Amino acid sequence: QSEDSDKSSAESDSETEVEQVSGYHKLLATLKTSPESESEEEEDESESEEAEDSEAEMDSEGSQETGEAEGHEEDKNDVPEEEEGSTDTAEQMLSQEQADGTDTSCDPRHGVIEEFTDVKHESEFSLETNFMEEESGDCNADRRDSNPFKQHMDKELEEKEIEKMSTLPKTSSQSQWPRLGQVIFSSTLEKHKTLKADKEVDVKQLHLHKPLESTWPKVNKQLLSAVDKSTDSAFTPLQRELFCIMNSYRDLFYPERKALTNGEEIRHAYCLHALNHVLKANAQVLSNNARRRDRKPGTDTDDHRDQGLTRPKVLMIVPFRECALRIVHIFISLLEVNDKKKIDVSNKKRFKGEFGSDPEEKPPNLKRPEDYEAVFAGNIDDHFRIGVAILQRSMRLYAPFYSSDIIIASPLGIRTVIGAEGEKKRDFDFLSSIEILIIDQADIYLMQNWEHVLHLMKHINLLPLDSHGVDFSRVRMLNLNNWSKYYRQTLLFSALQDPQINSIFNKHCFNYTGQVAIRNVPLTGSISHVVIQLPHVFRRLEADSVTSVIDARFQFFIDKVLPEYRDAIMSHTLIYVPSYFDYVRLRNYFKKEDLNFTHICEYTKKAAVCRARRFFLKGEKQFLLFTERFHFYKRYTIKGIRNLIFYELPTYSHFYSEICNMLKAKDNGADATWTCTVLYSKYDAQKLAAVVGIDRTAQMLQSKKNVHLFVTGEN
Repeated sequence: QSEDSDKSSAESDSETEVEQVSGYHKLLATLKTSPESESEEEEDESESEEAEDSEAEMDSEGSQETGEAEGHEEDKNDVPEEEEGSTDTAEQMLSQEQADGTDTSCDPRHGVIEEFTDVKHESEFSLETNFMEEESGDCNADRRDSNPFKQHMDKELEEKEIEKMSTLPKTSSQSQWPRLGQVIFSSTLEKHKTLKADKEVDVKQLHLHKPLESTWPKVNKQLLSAVDKSTDSAFTPLQRELFCIMNSYRDLFYPERKALTNGEEIRHAYCLHALNHVLKANAQVLSNNARRRDRKPGTDTDDHRDQGLTRPKVLMIVPFRECALRIVHIFISLLEVNDKKKIDVSNKKRFKGEFGSDPEEKPPNLKRPEDYEAVFAGNIDDHFRIGVAILQRSMRLYAPFYSSDIIIASPLGIRTVIGAEGEKKRDFDFLSSIEILIIDQADIYLMQNWEHVLHLMKHINLLPLDSHGVDFSRVRMLNLNNWSKYYRQTLLFSALQDPQINSIFNKHCFNYTGQVAIRNVPLTGSISHVVIQLPHVFRRLEADSVTSVIDARFQFFIDKVLPEYRDAIMSHTLIYVPSYFDYVRLRNYFKKEDLNFTHICEYTKKAAVCRARRFFLKGEKQFLLFTERFHFYKRYTIKGIRNLIFYELPTYSHFYSEICNMLKAKDNGADATWTCTVLYSKYDAQKLAAVVGIDRTAQMLQSKKNVHLFVTGEN
């Protein structure tokens, strides 16, 4: 009876999933993924773990009844249908710029967001009607030639230089930096002055805007090690080298951001850079306001071009509300000179309520790896956006986008504002004059929906469709010429190198000052962290192109690999599938061939997950199809694995050792029959290097034979 329930659950799970999935369904597929309901689904996780531990003594009847009840509930609450409804709500949001005056709280945990924008403080934070306060500004200092902000924004490109950047390939050079390692510089224009890592940085030489010179050392003090403090440095070694690149206004790609180790260092560094940029830009506008006010009638004002076509200058893309909360806290800390000079923050209480988290929401007894806890700390809602306006000693949260200096948003949050072609309510004019784009934790968007990031890149720095009340006499010529993208600095941070992330940096970054990428190669690979004795067989498949490798892998699997596992003796086989659409394709094929299998993906309900794990553990199901995104969001231990197939190499290299280490012997000698098979092609070089190390990768890509590795455990 429970098998029938599992079958019906599987069928309901696939009602809206087909092999040829449209772009629209791709969007729906990840509007809200597992973390939205994680706190609900994981409440009984410890119970299911205990049930598995008892194995033969588990109360199968009770769990079958629960499974059937919740399995039918799954039919009524099909995931994509829920998402479609929430999409309609989300698309009505930011277009309504006026607030209704009431402080109606939103509850992101239930997917309902009521858009709120602060209109009360519009005149107070208007750039057009305010002037520089003498004590707060250092505009004269900002006019110095050595000021990086002025150097970058005042550079006047010529038509022929723009044509060069549009047509000619980039030239590259590399150097070795003490902390960053191998640094690759690339540029289309003539070679710029070589950038070298500063051994020591004097904060006063960085041309930071007041009050950042005095607040940065205090704010960053908690991140400094004892060695850094002894040298009287305001930066950690990593921050010093990263900020050196940021402050030169080059594009930056750093693929070694780890939530557990250097995540906060990096966040503080880019917050300093973004805030410094905004304060300098606004100080320039306010200073010019005073000059225009005091000018004689008939004076030429063309030298006061200091603005873009729209006000937002910095766009920060982060995955979760917790990240936005930490960024705003850093901004506030950087603006407060001392306890006596507190800055005025509008809507601070509301912000803490909507972006903070309740520590009692998550059951404390769930054990997950440290990196998981670091990534999923705090409020992990992934649908949000907020405008921030900063003027001298005040900050305005929930500012309307066209009155904001900084926009902090998730990919989904920004995607629902941009909308799609043909939709009546869509808006992306506010992206027209973005001068700094920061994409943090880019690897997580591969687990959410990468299409949202691509959609953003297609709509940034386009000419606006409406003037939005701009004074064209104040607009920079670079914006009027539609050259904004050549001045935009992009800062991209990720935990890994991936072709899709690389593509963003290579194809969507046009900064005239050039690009800087950190390209260190892994020497050992995550296979060295496999602590059990396990034979690893790497089977190479051939494909003519990147696009054909998907079909080639599927054909190779069903022709060469699967037949070896059809025999009943090869039971307890887990098939790890990184791509959701590969998973759907395999599941459909397994159903068609009437194979004895069960499956778990990121949309599978808790009851169905428990059933699948139990069937697999007991051997009632020979195969278990298992998606990478489920592992990313849940990190459950799957018990009973004897044979392991990696349909494709994992996106995160440490997932390889995690999955391999799930194989545990139940009795003496049981591990002698364990197998691990990995499919790879020549297009998987980066993922392969992260698993086996660079030396083995070079050998494996040169040879067309299968590679057998036997790992005896971690030293």
